[in-house]
Amino acid sequence: MDVAHGGETIGDTRKVIVDGNEFEVVVERDGNSFSATVEGKTFDIEIPDAPKAAPKRAARGGSKKKSGKISANIPGKIVTIDVSLGDSVSEGQVILILEAMKMQNEITAPISGVIKEIHCQEGQSIEANVPLILIEPNNEDDSAD
Repeated sequence: MDVAHGGETIGDTRKVIVDGNEFEVVVERDGNSFSATVEGKTFDIEIPDAPKAAPKRAARGGSKKKSGKISANIPGKIVTIDVSLGDSVSEGQVILILEAMKMQNEITAPISGVIKEIHCQEGQSIEANVPLILIEPNNEDDSAD
């Protein structure tokens, strides 16, 4: 399923567990049609009510404040934590390394500020969307009375 008609073809490799057995599955999506390749066999899948792939949105510049809460969007294992309580960090600075799906991912600071809370430790397995580190933003508010 390499041909995209009216949409983007999206390919992804996933590990799935079926009846206790783990398989590596290559999933490709083209609109509402999917193909899944498992152990060299390709299966066509149609999901009539599946939402279409969302179009990519342009980044919005402006007034939306970023959060200083750092969490991982996938479960994994903390390899290293590169900051300590009270450290000043800059936006984009590597805060920790998370190993997920046999890859090491650099988790960076979403804002500049000071490390106020650390809720994880090296070697710890973590779940997705659990707060790991909290950064208190630098006081850059120009809120004059």
